[in-house]
Amino acid sequence: MIILKSPGILAGTFFYNMKEQTFFEQVFEVVKLIPSGRVSSYGAIAKYLGTGGSSRMVGWAMNASHSAVENIPAHRVVNRIGMLTGKHHFGSPDVMQQLLESEGIEVVDDKIIDFQKHFWNPAIELGLE
Repeated sequence: MIILKSPGILAGTFFYNMKEQTFFEQVFEVVKLIPSGRVSSYGAIAKYLGTGGSSRMVGWAMNASHSAVENIPAHRVVNRIGMLTGKHHFGSPDVMQQLLESEGIEVVDDKIIDFQKHFWNPAIELGLE
């Protein structure tokens, strides 16, 4: 079980100490910042954390988040084209879609409608770009 530290928020900018947190914990901290009604991608989170080639590891972190102490909104992380590729890790294949729809995001055939409209890029939103 992973026990997370409280998120580091300073003047609206996310920060973390890489020496004190595991990669999964860093991913969790970013994912907790995704607002309701918005989604991000595995690759965008990996790139923000400085590990652009680690999108698969972000996916593994999302799978592990289901056993984390804190609530991690893993349903807000999808693949680069808006597909719900992680939906089978929510107990039932429909749960991820239901959670997104409860936040006002329309999903058809496991794909987010108007993906770019809902896309939350941590590098932009958290001030790296």
